[in-house]
Amino acid sequence: MPRRGARLLVALPLVVAGCMATKSDVTVLQQDIMLVRAEAAQSDSARRQEIQRIMRSMQSLTDSMSAVATRLTRLRADVSGRFSAIEEDTRRLQELAGQSQSRMQELRAAVESRVPAPTTPGSAAPAPGPNQLYQLGRDQLLRGSTAAARTAFEDLLARYPEADVAADAQFYIGETHAAEGNAEAADQAYARVASAYPRSPRAATATYKRAVAAEGARRTRDARRLYNEVISKFPRSDEAALARDRLRDLQ
Repeated sequence: MPRRGARLLVALPLVVAGCMATKSDVTVLQQDIMLVRAEAAQSDSARRQEIQRIMRSMQSLTDSMSAVATRLTRLRADVSGRFSAIEEDTRRLQELAGQSQSRMQELRAAVESRVPAPTTPGSAAPAPGPNQLYQLGRDQLLRGSTAAARTAFEDLLARYPEADVAADAQFYIGETHAAEGNAEAADQAYARVASAYPRSPRAATATYKRAVAAEGARRTRDARRLYNEVISKFPRSDEAALARDRLRDLQ
């Protein structure tokens, strides 16, 4: 019995020491946990600040891009409006020029009709002049009488091949064939304009019409060749600018 009690007295300090060591370990562990939590909180705070900084930068960039897009939209609208105004002015000028030319042609035809060529006794009535025939052909074409119009233009070319309106007459022969749906005859007539009257403004228009017709018929190689011909032979014409646009679409 005394021996057992002695053994208990010896073991008791060890048990107490064991309990004390366990509480110390718990305390250290708790401190470690608190330290880890503090470091994690600090890290999270730094991460949140970084994320907020990135978000502010992205928002600033988005705002800048939005401002640039708005300015570009306004610029495009302004440029488009200016081009529209220029196109409208050009169209009006062309209309006025066309009206003036048509009116001048009517006056020429009227003069020819009132001042007939001299005749000798017994001779037939004087033939109409080139402007009369041209005006007759235009009137018939506007009425939709393509065959009658073509006859007037062909008569003009046969009688007055050097007349000022000869290139116009040849061009409108092509227009009569085009109106009738005869693409081959129209192409030949337009080609005749460029070959016989290369210095006439009608030459550029006729060549451009040939190119458009070739493109419509899916003859891309011919269309590209004719567009390039318009650009090389008539570089300052309105048709040259149109041909450049068409070529870009054909690429």
